[in-house]
Amino acid sequence: MVFSSTLFLFVFLAVFLVIYHLTPARLKNIVLLVASLAFYAWGAPKFLFILLASLVLNFYIVRSMSRQEQRRKVGLVLSLILNLGLLAYFKYANFFVDNLNHLLSTANLKPVPWMEVALPIGISFFTFQSLTYTIDVYRRVHAPLRHLHDYLLYILMFPQLIAGPIVRFNTIADDIVDRRHNDTIDNKLYGMYRFALGLAKKVLIANILGAQVDQFYALPHEQVTGTIARIAALAYSFQIYFDFSGYSDMAIGLGYLLGFKFPENFDNPYTSQSVSEFWRRWHMTLGAWLKDYLYIPLGGNRKGTARTYFNLAVVFLVCGIWHGAGWNFLVWGIWHGLFIISDKLFLNRLLSKTPKLLRVLLTFTVVTIGWIFFRNDLFGDAVFYIGKLFDFHHTAANLTAEFTTMLCLAILFSFLTLSKFGQKAQDLCYATERPEWQHYITFVCAMILMVASAAYLSASGFNPFIYFKF
Repeated sequence: MVFSSTLFLFVFLAVFLVIYHLTPARLKNIVLLVASLAFYAWGAPKFLFILLASLVLNFYIVRSMSRQEQRRKVGLVLSLILNLGLLAYFKYANFFVDNLNHLLSTANLKPVPWMEVALPIGISFFTFQSLTYTIDVYRRVHAPLRHLHDYLLYILMFPQLIAGPIVRFNTIADDIVDRRHNDTIDNKLYGMYRFALGLAKKVLIANILGAQVDQFYALPHEQVTGTIARIAALAYSFQIYFDFSGYSDMAIGLGYLLGFKFPENFDNPYTSQSVSEFWRRWHMTLGAWLKDYLYIPLGGNRKGTARTYFNLAVVFLVCGIWHGAGWNFLVWGIWHGLFIISDKLFLNRLLSKTPKLLRVLLTFTVVTIGWIFFRNDLFGDAVFYIGKLFDFHHTAANLTAEFTTMLCLAILFSFLTLSKFGQKAQDLCYATERPEWQHYITFVCAMILMVASAAYLSASGFNPFIYFKF
């Protein structure tokens, strides 16, 4: 079940919100947990019991770790093995065996017999949140939750279960226990506005761009021209941004409706003037997680220049492989890591006096080329499309007016905040508090977006979420 579906919007969410808001405060967590279990079971019922068993085990490991000083390190290690072991098995076992069998076949040896392992939806996201719980308790950043159902709710809460944002345990622990202070009409209205905006970004922009991108990438190589390759790369850059940021907006909006304040996940990443800045603006909760739970424990920048670059390389290797078990994701991570290191070595100094718009354009070009590795499962296909970017023979591409319009809007909205007017417009749009007269206008705008999105959904069968497969 996905947020941008008529089933979710008009059945699941509608019924859930009515029941949830009629439920006494002391039982709201139970209602939300049951709804979250139903939400996950709808898409992956066979994995639900494995997920629950691992979470129950992890809860008691962490609780034992927090109560007995001599078991702290043992508990930490056991929890890490449990969580990372499940992630490694379900997400990377197929990749490892396939590559091992490829090596064996080249050596004329018998391949390893293997049955393909299915990938649980959202395993990367709930694994990182489970690790956050363990590490925050181990570091004594926050005490563990007293009740199992509260811990299960933290991990399985359906607004952010499948694709984030990654919510740190210490930032939400108190609200899980009691969030009545967030139960205000302003928060609920803002949640509705934010959800409507995210839905529109996903349905009216990302889906329309994505349908055309899929058609481009389905073409035989001999039919791919330089024009098609450039439009496909450009459109995919905006598809993945509006798809994922749209999901994040919807998750944040649902959080506000339920009394939670989830962290922001995007901050106009395509206006970045360097790849380093891009990673401070793109998927911010992942970047912050990797910094605090991997980069700093490795030593960060405290052990000399060479060690700093090594740590950055490790972080972006992990970042790449976290996104998917494939060489294309590994290359994508290396690509970004090389530019992050180059920023520190010489790029930032070299481009320091370059006009701002040129730096933005250069960064966007680097990121867009990286997305080609992300989009193509086969490394050879990615190299082919990157080569085609530099084929400047004039050819026509048959584009629909709908696609062209949404691509232009995507470009406009992505770079709007480069201007003072655009920044003010965004601040107004995302304001959590506003005067009463603005509520009337914003409410009407949100309803228009909801109706338009619902109308498009009812007429279209194309509705994936890119990050659901991670």
